Amino acid sequence: MKQEQWGSLQQDLLQTVGQNNYKAWIEPLQLAELSNGVATFTVPTNFIGNYVSQNFGDLIIHQLTQAGEEVQRVHFKVGRAAANKNGAAASSIAAPSTSGHAAKPSARATAKRADATGFAGSKDTLPGAPLDTRFTFDSFVVGKPNELANAAAHRVAEGGPVSFNPLFLYGGVGLGKTHLMHAIAWELQTQRPDLNVLYLSAEQFMYRFVQALRDRKMMDFKELFRSVDVLMVDDVQFIAGKDSTQEEFFHTFNALVDQNKQIIISADRAPGEIKDMEDRIRSRLQCGLVVDLHPTDYELRLGILQSKVEQYRGQYPDLMIADGVLEFLAHRISTNVRVLEGALTRLFAFASLVGREITMDLTQDCLSDVLRASERKISVEEIQRRVAEHYNIRLSDMIGPKRVRTFARPRQVAMFLCKQLTSRSLPEIGRRFGGRDHTTVMHGVRRIEELRSSDGQIAEDLELLRRALEA
Repeated sequence: MKQEQWGSLQQDLLQTVGQNNYKAWIEPLQLAELSNGVATFTVPTNFIGNYVSQNFGDLIIHQLTQAGEEVQRVHFKVGRAAANKNGAAASSIAAPSTSGHAAKPSARATAKRADATGFAGSKDTLPGAPLDTRFTFDSFVVGKPNELANAAAHRVAEGGPVSFNPLFLYGGVGLGKTHLMHAIAWELQTQRPDLNVLYLSAEQFMYRFVQALRDRKMMDFKELFRSVDVLMVDDVQFIAGKDSTQEEFFHTFNALVDQNKQIIISADRAPGEIKDMEDRIRSRLQCGLVVDLHPTDYELRLGILQSKVEQYRGQYPDLMIADGVLEFLAHRISTNVRVLEGALTRLFAFASLVGREITMDLTQDCLSDVLRASERKISVEEIQRRVAEHYNIRLSDMIGPKRVRTFARPRQVAMFLCKQLTSRSLPEIGRRFGGRDHTTVMHGVRRIEELRSSDGQIAEDLELLRRALEA
C-alpha cells in the first residue's frame, strides 16, 4: 500500500473519529511498512503511538482490511520524519496522569515494560491495549476518596485467590480507574509472570468480536478469551445497548468465573446505573466487589499537585513556585484530576518559556480559561430543588415551617450543601429557607457534618447530590 492510499484511508477515518481526534491522533501517522500481517506506522512520539494503539488500533486494522490488506496488528515506532514534522508541538505536550505523578518505572519491571502490549500471554495472537509505564501503584496518590479502590486493586494484583470476583471500579472522569487498571496489570506481570493477563477496553472487545464474526473465526475468539487467567475490561459501559457484544461478553464472563479466573472491570458509573445494559450482565457485575472512586477532596488534589511538582523538578530545576499557588489550584479546580494536572503542566511550561517565577498573578493570567470553566455557579434555588427531588418531597414543604423529620432532615441537607457549594453567608441562606435565623442554619450544618461520619445513608445522599449539582 502506498502512502497516497493510506492518505485516502485517513480521510475515511476522519469521518469516523471526528475532526478533533483526527487532527490530534490520526493525521500524524505515516505508513512505513506493511508486511507479514503487520502495519507499521511512524509517529512523532511514543505517547501518540500508545494512545492510537489503545483507542484506534482496531479501527485502523478494520479500515486496512476493508481496503484489501491482510492486517492482524499495528505497530508504531518513532520516526525521524514524523518527529521533525511535529517535533515542536510534540515536545510541548505532556500527557497528564490519571491520579498521580509520572514516576520512573521500577527496575524490577523495566524488562516487562519494554513490550507493553497489555497481554502477558501469546502476544502474536491477540495483543491487548498498551499499558502506560506511568500508571503504576508507586505513582498513584492515595487519599480518603480512593483508598478502598487502591486496597482492592493491590489485593487483586497479588495474583492469588480473592474472595471477590469481579472487582468493579467505577467513578467519573479523571479519578484514577484506568491508572489502577494499568497498575494491576504491571504488578501481575511482575509478581506472577506465569499468568496470562489481558487488558483491553470494552470498545476493543467489541471490535475484536466484530472482526471474528466477519472473518468467521468465532471459535478462535472464544478460545482465546477463555484462556486468560486475568481479564481486565476498561469502560464497560461502552457495550451497553450493543446486544450481540453483550451476549458474547456474558458468556465470556461466565466461562471465566466458572474456571475461577479473575475479572476486573471499570466503568463511569455503578452497574445498576448503566443504561441499556442487560439485567443478567448487570447482576453479575454486582456480584463481586463494587468500589466507587469518589471525587477527589482538597487534600488529595493538593497531594497530586505536590507529586507532580516533584516530578517537574528534574525537568525545570531552576523554576520557582510561590507559596499558596498549589493550594489555590487545589481549591479552584475540583472536578477533574486530568484538568488539574494539565493546568500545572501548562503553568510550568509557560513559566519556563518566559523565565518567570510561578506567582499567583502569573497563575491567574496563564490559566484564566481553565479557572473560568471551573467556576460554575451553583445557586441556593438549584440546591433546594435537587434535594427536594432526591427525597421526593415538595419544595414548599422543605422550605416551609413544618418540623417533622421527613422535611427537617432534607432541609438540613440542603442547608449543608448551600454552605459547601455556594458563597452565600449563613444569614443569606437562612432567608432563602423561609426566613430562618442564621443560628438555625448553623445547627443544621453541624448536624449533617456529624451524621456524615456516622450515617452511611446520609453520606451517600450527600455524595450523589454533590455530583449531580457539580455535573
